[in-house]
Amino acid sequence: MDNRALIRAFRLAASLLELHDENPFKIRAYEGTAAALERLEFPVAEIERTGLPDRTGLSKTAAARVAELLDTGSFDELTRLLSITPPGVVEMLNIKGIGPKKIRALWRELGIESPDALRDAAEQDRVSKLKGFGKKTQDAILQALEFSQESRGKLLYPQAEELGNDLAARLQETLFTDQVAVVGEVRRRLEVIETVCLVAATSQPWKAQEMLNGLDGLTADPTRSGPFAWRGAATASGVKVEVYLVKKEDYTNQLFLLTGAEAHLTELIPDALPGQPSSLRQVVKREQFYQETAIYQKAGLQYVEPELREGLGEIVLAKAQKLPKLLEDSDLRGSLHNHSTYSDGSHTLRQMAEFLRDNGYEYLGICDHSQAAHYANGLNPDRVRQQQREIEQLNQELAPFRIFKGIESDILGDGALDYAPDVLASFDFIVASVHSNLKMDEQRATNRLLRAIENPYTTMLGHPTGRLLLRREGYPINYKAVIDACAQHNVIIEINANPWRLDLDWRWVRYALDQGVKLSINPDAHHTNGYADMRYGVMMGRKGGLTKEMTFNALSGDEMATYFAERKANIKPAEAFKTTLF
Repeated sequence: MDNRALIRAFRLAASLLELHDENPFKIRAYEGTAAALERLEFPVAEIERTGLPDRTGLSKTAAARVAELLDTGSFDELTRLLSITPPGVVEMLNIKGIGPKKIRALWRELGIESPDALRDAAEQDRVSKLKGFGKKTQDAILQALEFSQESRGKLLYPQAEELGNDLAARLQETLFTDQVAVVGEVRRRLEVIETVCLVAATSQPWKAQEMLNGLDGLTADPTRSGPFAWRGAATASGVKVEVYLVKKEDYTNQLFLLTGAEAHLTELIPDALPGQPSSLRQVVKREQFYQETAIYQKAGLQYVEPELREGLGEIVLAKAQKLPKLLEDSDLRGSLHNHSTYSDGSHTLRQMAEFLRDNGYEYLGICDHSQAAHYANGLNPDRVRQQQREIEQLNQELAPFRIFKGIESDILGDGALDYAPDVLASFDFIVASVHSNLKMDEQRATNRLLRAIENPYTTMLGHPTGRLLLRREGYPINYKAVIDACAQHNVIIEINANPWRLDLDWRWVRYALDQGVKLSINPDAHHTNGYADMRYGVMMGRKGGLTKEMTFNALSGDEMATYFAERKANIKPAEAFKTTLF
C-alpha cells in the first residue's frame, strides 16, 4: 500500500467512527494519524515495521495500526467498523457535500442504505423533511448524486496512466516485445479517461489473452472480445480496458489509428488532389508505415503531436505548417502558487524552497491562503508580515534562488480581494481565487471574477471555475468574458496543475492565447510532492497549443522579478482602494 492508501484508510475509519457516533477522541486520533502520514516525504511501506514510530513520529499504537494495515490490508478497528456498516452506507460517505452525521440520520431515520435509495428518497421529497436538511440540502444531494453517477467508470489521468503503463509492462514481459503502447485517450492526455486502450504487436495473441484473463483487478467481457482484441474493465474503478493485438507489420498504422480522435482521423485534408486520400484514415488504409511522422509527411502535413489529435482545427494548421512548438517540462523555470505550513501546507517555507532549488528551479512563489480562508489557517496581516520577514532572510541565505512574496487572496462574494490595499501592496504578486459561495449562477459568478480581474493588485486568476474533476462541477462562467477581461487588464490565468483541477480547462487555452493572455503552470502544491503535478499542467497546456513564449513561469528568475516590480510600480493606490470596495 502506498501512503495515499494508508491515509484513505485512516480517514475512512474516522468517518465510520463519526457515522456510528463513537468516541470523539478516537476520531481525532485517526484524523491525526492521517494528517501525520500526509506530511511524510518517504514511502511508509519501505520502513521496517519496528522502526515505524521513530521514522514516522507516530505513537506506538498508531504505528502498530499502520503496520497491521501494511501487512494485512486492514486493521482491527477498521474491520470492525466495516462489518457493522452496510456497504452502500460506506459508499454514501463518498457523496460530496454530506458528512457522516447527515448520513447517520439518513440511515437511521429513513432506512437509506445506498446511493440509489438516497436518490429515490430525495426524488420523493422525503429527505427535505428530516431535521437539519431542508429543500436546499435535498437539491444539493440530488445534484451530487447525478454528478457521481456520471463519474462512474472514469479515472483521472494519473490513475489511468498508471494502469496503462502497468498493463504495457506486463504485455512486454509476456510477449517479449517492445512494440507495446498505451494509446487513445491516455496518449492524447485527456484529463478524464473513460477507456484505457493499448496496442501490442505479436504473432502469439493467445498469450496476451491468457495473461489478461488471469490478471487480478481486470474483469473480461467475452461478448465484446475476440482473438485479436481483449475487452473488459478494471474491476475497482469500472473504467473500460481494451487491448488490441496486431501483426508486427501493422503496428505503426494501428498505433496511429487508435491514438487519434475520430474527428482528427476523418477531417478533410485541405487542398487534397483528386484521387489522393482526403483524410488521414484514408492515408493509412493505402499502405503500411513504420513511423508516424511518415504518415503526416505522406499527407503533406506537419507532424501533429498526440495531445493535439482531437480534430479541433489542427489539420488546417498542419497543412499550413503553422503548428506551434509546444511547451515542454524543461521550459519551466520556477513554480508559482504553492502553500506552506503558514496556512494549510505540509512543509515549511524553507523546505518548499530548498526542494525546488535542489531540483534545478530558480524560484518559488509562495501563495498561502488569505485571512478569509479560516478553514485553511489563512494569514492575518500580522502573520503576513512574519512570513515576509522570513522570506527576506531566506532570500539572503538561498541566493541566487529566490522566493517571491505572494498570497492566494480569496475573491470575496462581491468580487473584492481579501485584505486592505496596504496589505495587498506588500506582496510581489497576488493569485486571486474563489473558494466560497460556489452556487452562484453564471452572470453573478462571472461578474464576481470580472471585478477581481479589474483590481490592479490581481496578478493572476487562480483555478477559474473551482472545479474538482469527478468530484464537483465548477461554477458556471462566461469564459470569453473572463478571458477578454484578463487580456484587457494584463492578468495571467493559471492552469492549476493539480490533477483534480486542471483548471483553466485546456479547451479554452487556444482562445486565451489568441487574446494574448499568458498562462502559468501552477501546481498549487501543499507538499513537496505536489511539485510533480506540474507535468499534468504542461500536458493540458500542450493540448491547447501552449508555447514556452506564452507560459508565464517559463520566465527566468530575473525576468520574473522585473515583471513583478514593473507591474507594482504602475498601480495607483487611490484607484486600487476604490476598486476593492463595492
